[in-house]
Amino acid sequence: MKKSLTIHDIAKIADVSSATVSRVLSNSSYPVSPELRSKILRIAKEHNYVPNLLGKQLKTKTSMTIGVIIPTITNSFYSSVILGVEEIARKNNYQVLLCNSFQNPELEDKYIQGMFEKQVRGLIISSISSDKKQLKHFIDMGLNVVALDQKMDMPDVCEVDFDYNKGGYMATRHLIGKGHKHIAYVTAPLDRPSRLSIHNGYLTAMREAGLEPLVEEGGRESYSGTYEFENGKMLTRRLMNGGWRPSAIFACNDMTAFGVVGELAALGLKVPQDVSVMGFDGIDFGQMITPPLTTVLQPTYEMGRIACDMLLDMLLDGKKPNSGIMLLPELLERDSVAEPSVGPAAETAAGTMH
Repeated sequence: MKKSLTIHDIAKIADVSSATVSRVLSNSSYPVSPELRSKILRIAKEHNYVPNLLGKQLKTKTSMTIGVIIPTITNSFYSSVILGVEEIARKNNYQVLLCNSFQNPELEDKYIQGMFEKQVRGLIISSISSDKKQLKHFIDMGLNVVALDQKMDMPDVCEVDFDYNKGGYMATRHLIGKGHKHIAYVTAPLDRPSRLSIHNGYLTAMREAGLEPLVEEGGRESYSGTYEFENGKMLTRRLMNGGWRPSAIFACNDMTAFGVVGELAALGLKVPQDVSVMGFDGIDFGQMITPPLTTVLQPTYEMGRIACDMLLDMLLDGKKPNSGIMLLPELLERDSVAEPSVGPAAETAAGTMH
């Protein structure tokens, strides 16, 4: 493996001091003759010189890198968030260091520590950890943090939040408005603020309408790019094999809803003729499946842009915003929700209700 060229190597080739090379390559205003400047730049180009940015950051205690920690990039929700973050970072000449926690709180803590050690002073995080002691320690040491997707309720953390409760309520009310009375809610483990809020919105809408809730919750999460999809399939099997068969299924996110649709098809049931399906997220794939998924839209791209804008304000101005931002849900009506059927499949399901 070839050794990287350093400013000291360039200095020897050019027969000048390392300080002179450093001034030229950093575009310093220190006076250097045009001929010598041209010579140093030519040597650097010929030898494919790459600046040691980490060394510079350690020396100056500055960084043009922001960190982002998310559960997994395989979920299109987070992919869209990252695109929004990168747009704003790129416009401001910042780079993005992305880490996936893979649903592992210990790994999340290791990434936070590693970023701080690399002089990263700005972090956008969707945290899955319930223990925030280490994060608080690094905030006290000067780390600027913006939380998104999951509430953190820490005084020094700015938040880009979403009204998940209202979204869950809105989705359930839409199904009720279509005439559904037997509405099930399927969800990954209720161990995060966002999932709990959607769940609470569902319960509120059901109870207001005098309807009995039915919640199926998945087991412990393990990292897998298809976890949400497989969870949707498993929970649907459990629902349809039970004694309480719904006319509509509301899923905690779109990936889970895709699993619901897939499993219903495997059971010989049509969406929405036999069972209506409602998602939550509004990811692009929802309009590509058959039938296109009715869902609650989260402005994920905008969420990433706002989070990055907020973080850069903190880094450049040294000021934390007085309050976070709450984004509101929007219903996307497509073809996976219809009025309850009165066909044979629906009659069978209705006969098992209690």
